[in-house]
Amino acid sequence: MTPAKTIALFPEASYGAALNCIGIAQELRRLGATPVFICHPGFSGIFSDYGFAEYQLGEDTSAPATDWNDFIERHQDAFRQSPFDQLESYVGPTWDAIVDTAIRVEEPLRKLIARLQPDAIVLDNVVMFPAIANAGVPWVRVVSCAETEIPDPLVPPYLSGCTETPSEDWERFSERYRAVTASAHRRFSGFLTQSGLRPPPPSIFLEPSPYLNLLLAPEIIRHERRNRLDEELFQFLDGCVRHEAPYMPPRFASHNEAPLALISFGSLGAMDVAMMKRMIETFSKLPYRFLVNAGHWRDEYRDVPDNVFIDAWFPQPSVVEQASLFIHHGGNNSFCEALYFGVPSIVMPYCWDGHDNAKRTEETGVGLHLDRYGWSEDELTYAITSLMNDAAMRARLKDNAVKMQEAAGVKRAAEAILKTTQKRPAIPPSAPSGISPSSGEIAGRDPSPPPTPTRENNDLPP
Repeated sequence: MTPAKTIALFPEASYGAALNCIGIAQELRRLGATPVFICHPGFSGIFSDYGFAEYQLGEDTSAPATDWNDFIERHQDAFRQSPFDQLESYVGPTWDAIVDTAIRVEEPLRKLIARLQPDAIVLDNVVMFPAIANAGVPWVRVVSCAETEIPDPLVPPYLSGCTETPSEDWERFSERYRAVTASAHRRFSGFLTQSGLRPPPPSIFLEPSPYLNLLLAPEIIRHERRNRLDEELFQFLDGCVRHEAPYMPPRFASHNEAPLALISFGSLGAMDVAMMKRMIETFSKLPYRFLVNAGHWRDEYRDVPDNVFIDAWFPQPSVVEQASLFIHHGGNNSFCEALYFGVPSIVMPYCWDGHDNAKRTEETGVGLHLDRYGWSEDELTYAITSLMNDAAMRARLKDNAVKMQEAAGVKRAAEAILKTTQKRPAIPPSAPSGISPSSGEIAGRDPSPPPTPTRENNDLPP
């Protein structure tokens, strides 16, 4: 009897990447494979709650657990800025933190992979880990951020929130992005070279896998590309949604027969309690029901309107399936779940690829984009009521949802991953001979690096 294939899934330290990988792992398990999870400190229990074995990085070291909340609190003022201004205040520090963590976990990751001996590794991240490239087994890249993460001359710059029409803003943003990430990229390139790998091009921290790349960009929002992606290596998943238990909405004090709206800004977006309370005040005047995800800040809400229910967590796919509207931050999981169930979105982004998804929401006619802080009560009211009553948009989204669900993204992903286990391991691109990194670039880093930044639900940015 052929032993079950062991597939190690390594999502970054974010609920968005974690929950996306759980959907794929559920299907891998159904197909007879043995999925196991490699997780960052602080994510213990996330995967075991779904019945998967999990192995925490750094559990046998003195490395501090990731404290992303602290990172966000120190940078949250940046969330009121434009995507361009966030390059300096948020994106640059984020990439520094990502590189710090990649270097810090390299040794425990290498040891853990040797211990697990997987048949393939699934990497849902934005940065390369030499331990994965050098593991001697095929590895799969999952792009669970916006499609803009894979560049093309016809695709707007990643994280820019630019329109789909090329303009001077594209080049202006790209030049500044290269500048603010240059220091982190030099240090990262030195780290890869020291590990025997070829450094990536400027401002790129993770190149495509030579085995398989999975993208979570449904056709309805997909960009035209000048350079067509190889369909053998790049597969688009029209919907990749995990299975959750059914959800029964609570009994409201009023409006129990009214349409339902879900409001969730991910585990980090819920931190902005003042903004959420302002929204709830507007909700209290509308003839709809509202479920509000308050995360760890649930106890901050005392007076709750009759048509609003607040909780720390909801089984999001099960709720979105019943909703008539989804108000979220543009995290790719949330955006794709809304499309998968045919629900219009109001996207109120605050960082990372949320800006790209917000712009794409309006460009493709699947919802509306509102400034996270600059909206008025009248503007929010109009956005909610107009989408609730837009019969043409809703019909189009429902038709698209049928296509996405028939595409069976998680099944396609799981089958493609298992197929990679039959491929001969490629020799990773090595660093040119004679090149060695400056020891100061690696050894001179902060010995207590900041936490791994992460994507939101898509939860936290990478």
